[in-house]
Amino acid sequence: MGVKLHRCSNLWLKVKAHPCWKVQKALDDLGIEYEVVPGPWPSRKKRDAVLAGTGQTSYPAIQFEDGRWYREQSKDMEHTIREGRLMTKNVRPANDSNPS
Repeated sequence: MGVKLHRCSNLWLKVKAHPCWKVQKALDDLGIEYEVVPGPWPSRKKRDAVLAGTGQTSYPAIQFEDGRWYREQSKDMEHTIREGRLMTKNVRPANDSNPS
């Protein structure tokens, strides 16, 4: 199952401390197929898709093929991915007003 990684547009920034890169590298390391969806940075006001899907304007966020979203702090997302629990993570559907 492919996913979409919504992240900042600083695709060139590949340092361990960068939240978006941390999650993207975990996806790469585990061989999870994904599409990068670079979004506006630094303006949080234009992050409509992420806000609609997660209720937040923070990056990174993962959107599943079935329309559900997953968003936590990047260190927690990285941990979830590296433990092989991404696809079983309790995520919420877009437009759900109650975060998981």
